[in-house]
Amino acid sequence: MGPCVSKPSTKDDDVDDHFSKSKLGASNITLVTDMDKWEEMLSEADEAGKIVLVNFSADWCNPCRDVLPVFRSLAETYTSIMFLIVDVDELAEFSTSWEIKATPTFFFLKDGQELDKLVGANKEELKRRTDVMAKSLTNSRSLVSNRDQNSSQSRTDDNAKMQNVGTN
Repeated sequence: MGPCVSKPSTKDDDVDDHFSKSKLGASNITLVTDMDKWEEMLSEADEAGKIVLVNFSADWCNPCRDVLPVFRSLAETYTSIMFLIVDVDELAEFSTSWEIKATPTFFFLKDGQELDKLVGANKEELKRRTDVMAKSLTNSRSLVSNRDQNSSQSRTDDNAKMQNVGTN
């Protein structure tokens, strides 16, 4: 399903707000409603070394509603990724600064920098890219862990050599 590019002129009163806690479901999804929350979440992600998946969305957008169950499922599966939803109507100026032209638009961020962008409600592509990001995060953590272990072993070897020099 394609993206929403403009807000309808009327909003159905009987349409459920898809940003409600019951609709979001997963505790790993945070609704960002102000800039303080945005900064807090990015800072938390940076400190934890997490990738952030941001969903710029609108409650009136049918493709946004259609992709939400997949987004929820991904949040439950990939707990190493932080999942955020930004309501483009609540944070219109902020959304514009990210050049959001259609909803949903997804950004993958690491250390506040864009890694990838997906426009539209392509569920399979969202799943694929999230899986790739999660695996890259796991691989980079493995590399850091191996590097730290090798560095530690190297220091141990150097210390042993130094002790042997003193005994000869």
